[in-house]
Amino acid sequence: QVQPVESGGGLVQAGGSLRLSCAASGSIVSIYAMSWYRQAPGKQREFVAHITSDGNAVISRVVKGRFTISRDNTKNTEYLQMNALKPEDTAVYYCAIPMPLTTKWGRGTQVTVSS
Repeated sequence: QVQPVESGGGLVQAGGSLRLSCAASGSIVSIYAMSWYRQAPGKQREFVAHITSDGNAVISRVVKGRFTISRDNTKNTEYLQMNALKPEDTAVYYCAIPMPLTTKWGRGTQVTVSS
């Protein structure tokens, strides 16, 4: 059973950095792409970044140049390095693993950026 678990969120001042982690249980996780989404209060969930099993990454234009996605298949873990954070980055960040019949979602980790 594949289950993603996010960590690393918190409160940071504008301009600061955070690194989120998503650890997924299940030995076959390394064959799947992994993604990050976020949802701010009162807004729809939006795509942040995506990384394939072999490391090809796609970053949302909104965060490109500030956020970097990576993964360590030996640890079944993906990371989201967030630099130059802005108050508008405040949201719950979710890890997602698209699979053939469903997408597995984590419960999310809160990121709050103060101005």
